[in-house]
Amino acid sequence: MIKTKTKTRPQKNKTPIKALLLLVLVSIGTAGPAFAREMENKPRIQLRSLDKITARTMTFDARVGSTLKFGSLYMKVQSCQKTTPIEQPESAAFLQIWEIDAKKQSHWVFSGWMFSSSPALSAMDHPIYDVWLIDCLDDEGTPEAAVEDQAGAPAEAAQETQSPAENEKDGIVTDEPPSNPGDMLE
Repeated sequence: MIKTKTKTRPQKNKTPIKALLLLVLVSIGTAGPAFAREMENKPRIQLRSLDKITARTMTFDARVGSTLKFGSLYMKVQSCQKTTPIEQPESAAFLQIWEIDAKKQSHWVFSGWMFSSSPALSAMDHPIYDVWLIDCLDDEGTPEAAVEDQAGAPAEAAQETQSPAENEKDGIVTDEPPSNPGDMLE
């Protein structure tokens, strides 16, 4: 047997080339246009609430900054934003919702953004009540605060000076709630 020497080429390290190629591919995939939606603040909100036990619903049309009451829930509307007419339709609202129990103690139920196109994305989790955003509205041609009951008939809205503790009727709209939810008990 004749032994021949074969020259083997030294292996080049291909790891930097692979890493560079991967970096280029990732940067091309993320360098596309940003799809941030342009949102406009709106002065009014339209919410719908549901009592899951009695199947009673109520639609609220209220100003941003007001506090609404449905059953044992109190809902504070902090912000309501809507996309511009050019964008895909979307409304988003920042809501703070708390409940006052039988012992007259308040408990936070929800605090965050709700979206009209995807109610389940940021939903309030409560065994009895459900609340969802319908739309954010302009001030054009509608009353300052209105509430509709399940039959669609307008219900009487509370005067601006009343707090939910002064009037236990559902659908209360007040523009100046106490700063502490527990203060609504007095």
